[in-house]
Amino acid sequence: MDLSNLKPAKGSVKKAKRIGRGQGSTRGGTSTKGHKGAQSRTGYSRKVGFEGGQMPIQRRLPKRGFKNPHRVEYTALNLAKLQEISEKYGLSQINPEILHAHKLIGKTELVKVLGQGALKSGLEIKAHAFSASAIAAIEAAGGKAETV
Repeated sequence: MDLSNLKPAKGSVKKAKRIGRGQGSTRGGTSTKGHKGAQSRTGYSRKVGFEGGQMPIQRRLPKRGFKNPHRVEYTALNLAKLQEISEKYGLSQINPEILHAHKLIGKTELVKVLGQGALKSGLEIKAHAFSASAIAAIEAAGGKAETV
């Protein structure tokens, strides 16, 4: 075996149909593009949302509401969930890095601690935000709430 007798595996190479090479090829003339119109022209590319001249849906529907560009999205964690996490992994400190290490939040997610549930032990909790009831409950249990 040498370079002169190498060839692709049977069925792996498909010969392309030559379009627009005269009438004898059976694909000459309009070259499978039909007669006239934008789609038969070179350089044509359909615009996203184009509906053939009909008023597109994004223009037919009215604009609604307001999307605040400065909104900060938090992942909410209740005190009951934090107590469950501390018992499961034997933690006395909880912070976003630990939560990410245990795959409970994403790497860039912001955490807000909410006050639903109760803490049995004093935990040192670091998060991006706390509700007032969460801070009161953490301090009442002998823990510490620290904003990152």
